[in-house]
Amino acid sequence: MYRILLVEDDLEMQRLLIEYLKQSGMEVVATDNPNKALEMLENKEKFHLAVLDIMLPQMDGLELCKKIRKINDLPIIMSSARGDISSKVLGFECGADDYLAKSYEPLELIVRINALLKRYSTNAVIIYKDLELDIIKHKVSLQGYLLDLTPAEFEILSLLLTHKGKPYSRESLAQAISSIDSNSSLRSIDTHIRNLRLKLGDDAKAPKYIQSVWGIGYKFCE
Repeated sequence: MYRILLVEDDLEMQRLLIEYLKQSGMEVVATDNPNKALEMLENKEKFHLAVLDIMLPQMDGLELCKKIRKINDLPIIMSSARGDISSKVLGFECGADDYLAKSYEPLELIVRINALLKRYSTNAVIIYKDLELDIIKHKVSLQGYLLDLTPAEFEILSLLLTHKGKPYSRESLAQAISSIDSNSSLRSIDTHIRNLRLKLGDDAKAPKYIQSVWGIGYKFCE
């Protein structure tokens, strides 16, 4: 089941969209507070897509979209009463994947959500040798067997695998991985890597997947 984050301060509109999205088999978490929405994402709550109204209290949807883009790459649909081309361009420049001008039919939103999720899912599965990683479903399998990874292990593997050959320092990994407490010791990265290697059956001395880079940190083997 897809989990949708809905940020809409028109409570009647919010109620209507929740009803339609749930009827379409989606789970919806709704709020009229952009800061609360950002906090949920910063606290690593999992969403497959976000629908953001532009005219929001405290922080407009454009600013919220830019802040979300700094910490998450989930699909974003902007919704606004402003339907002119300049407003749409601005929305896309802030990181939105789609833009809907109000008033729109809830069915149109559902169609666009499904299209976006389908588009993302086609690029969501990464295969490397006998390793398969599904970014959307947060699943990793090795030789066809599902691995039981922690959120931090999944994020580390996902980052390294999608940037094969690029070395990452412990500091950069700690900053990029939302599942790791920023106050944790950098040595916690080594612990996550060690556990990840064990689950992958990887040998640090002759790595097949994760290679140590002396004086820097780690990278995924090319």
